[in-house]
Amino acid sequence: MADVKKHSTEDRVWAAASYLWVISLVALAARKDNDFVRFHANQGALLFVVSLVLMFIPGIGWLLNVILGVLAIIGIIKAIQGVRWPLPVGADLAKRFGDWIMATLKL
Repeated sequence: MADVKKHSTEDRVWAAASYLWVISLVALAARKDNDFVRFHANQGALLFVVSLVLMFIPGIGWLLNVILGVLAIIGIIKAIQGVRWPLPVGADLAKRFGDWIMATLKL
């Protein structure tokens, strides 16, 4: 567990909600100065975009979307627990992607 700090209930709810696909973009904008929420929102945004792409790939894409759904559920649980849980694959990419979204949308 990388982060054992105490986070408010509101922060945990925002962080957990950020794994609900498009809500990750709302969380990035609404809580851009909160590192804990932004960490989870970056990951949620990456999962959202990857899942959109995979929707158009029959068979294997749909199976991979199920895996992304499981990762999102784990992320929600970890966010509610107040833990920073990096995605097994793509945690660094999620941070860069979130930073790119923030810069592109000028948030």
